[in-house]
Amino acid sequence: MAHIDEKTIILAEPRGFCAGVDRAVRIVEESLKHFGAPVYVRHEIVHNKHVVERLAAMGAVFVEELCDIPDGKPVVFSAHGVAKSVVSEATRRNMIAVDATCPLVTKVHVEAQRHHKNGAHILLIGHSGHPEVEGTMGQLDTGAMTLIETAEDAENITPPDAENLAYATQTTLSVDDTAEIVAILKRRFPAIKPPRGEDICYATTNRQQAVKEIAPMVELVLVIGAENSSNSKRLVEVAEAAPNTQATLIADAEALDWHSITQATRIGITAGASAPEHLVEDVIAAIAKRFAITINRHSTANETIAFNLPPILRH
Repeated sequence: MAHIDEKTIILAEPRGFCAGVDRAVRIVEESLKHFGAPVYVRHEIVHNKHVVERLAAMGAVFVEELCDIPDGKPVVFSAHGVAKSVVSEATRRNMIAVDATCPLVTKVHVEAQRHHKNGAHILLIGHSGHPEVEGTMGQLDTGAMTLIETAEDAENITPPDAENLAYATQTTLSVDDTAEIVAILKRRFPAIKPPRGEDICYATTNRQQAVKEIAPMVELVLVIGAENSSNSKRLVEVAEAAPNTQATLIADAEALDWHSITQATRIGITAGASAPEHLVEDVIAAIAKRFAITINRHSTANETIAFNLPPILRH
């Protein structure tokens, strides 16, 4: 294929930071102002190394567990949420705990507790090992919830009480894959209780819809995000579902594969919900250094939602 000097870039909108990520990052920034450095953060505040490195340079200290933090120090819980046992441990050790759990994840926690209180066994659709899943399952006693990862799991699950079941989902899943799993559960267990509102968050849904629309228009979709970011990986899968479209997950401009970019005339660009906009700008600038580019924006939704900071940080 001939070398192509002109590229059309189609920018997916919305993309990048969602309200929950924006709030979590602001919580760390405001905690540093309020308490002074160091402020400890349990796990990555969001799944993006650029965000984590910037906050670390400001004085945030990222740790895996509370045992890595001195008693009485401020600790921020990540946007993904934590198990109740983590909150209890922080209280026991007199830590100043600032909860940056996304309010939409907290909604899933509250619903799970409501179903459990009503005697239902809960089937949680999600990915094993993801911190959000660990936090959600940690809201209830061991055995109160069963994890469903695939359609095959949904076909084969034997719950303790098939007549009193509810389901919940991780907030960052593929909309289409989850719909398939839910359809299986409803077929097998007609009385299963759904969430009061959709568990997959508005930002995940909006970003997937935008990619679904731009993918057929381009030969290559670049998804800017982290390898451990669930919502970013789902964007790659959504893009790859379009015929004749290649998709790749990149951390930043340094990870660009110039061979695949050279081969494409039309390139779609989006970013996962934890990727800051400057990474998108860097990727576009890098491509513009080598090729003549035209930028078209494709908007599928206008996001205006914002979440308040926790009371402890409101001045």
